[in-house]
Amino acid sequence: MNTIASESRSRLEVLREMLREGTAGTQEEICEALKHHKFDVTQSTVSRDLRRIGAVKATGAHGETIYRLSEDNAPVTVGGGLVDLIRNIQHNDAMIVIHTSPGSASLVARHLDTVRPEGVIGTLAGDDTIFVAPASTRQIPQIIRYIRQSFSTE
Repeated sequence: MNTIASESRSRLEVLREMLREGTAGTQEEICEALKHHKFDVTQSTVSRDLRRIGAVKATGAHGETIYRLSEDNAPVTVGGGLVDLIRNIQHNDAMIVIHTSPGSASLVARHLDTVRPEGVIGTLAGDDTIFVAPASTRQIPQIIRYIRQSFSTE
């Protein structure tokens, strides 16, 4: 077996364990933790590894940003749920924009992509903003109602 491939597999397993334990904060912190495990990594390596294993940003119990594993397309919850992650929902008659707490957009977007409410064809998430693409502009009010009811943002 190739030594590089073996090291990569070992590094990814240690990273997965860190995410399961909830000890993975920023990419820089993850980089330092992996170095303590004797892996010579850079922040860009950590970023690629997080994408490879499907990690998502989440908000921890104390409001801090953490990385966690996305589990087999199951709807996502953090602590008491997603309720406190959404700050505001707006639209411009073409697209819906959801503002979330910092670091929470990918978590909320993943939930919407998994549940796939009627009329949503996809989402695009940044750090604290999500663009929701409706199948039809006529469905925007229905989609917003669904999001508000599901996430109790009213």
